[in-house]
Order: sequence, then structure tokens, then C-alpha cells
Amino acid sequence: MAAPKLDDPDLELDVLMHLWPETIAVFLSHHMLCVGCMVSPFHTVIDACQEYNLDEDAFRAELRQAVLQGRSGLGAA
Repeated sequence: MAAPKLDDPDLELDVLMHLWPETIAVFLSHHMLCVGCMVSPFHTVIDACQEYNLDEDAFRAELRQAVLQGRSGLGAA
């Protein structure tokens, strides 16, 4: 089985946030209630962006940036 990828359209939100906890801040910055939501094991980024009327490409770019910053230790001070 291949390792999950951040840009996998079928990746459930709970898995995404578990594997890349630095992405949680992105959800919170958009006032999204996905963190800890009982539906997060069933929803994807696509679903969340539709629910919150967000541009999916821009949101995914923010997720990627958060992961990159987390890896490089350049998190917000």
C-alpha cells in the first residue's frame, strides 16, 4: 500500500490532520470546524472547500505551504 499523499483527492480530513498536524492551523485560520469534527473521517478537502465556499486550489496551496514550513522549522513565531 502506498503512503498517503497530501494532494490525494480521496484523503480523509482526519487522516490528513493526523499525518500533517501543521495543517490544522490552516483549517482554523479559515474558521473551519473540521478539526475534531465527527464527520472528518468521511470528508475530504474537496468536501470541506465546498462546504465553506473556498477555492480548493488556493486552500491546497496553503496546506502544502504549512507542511513545507513545518518541515523546515520556519513556523510562524
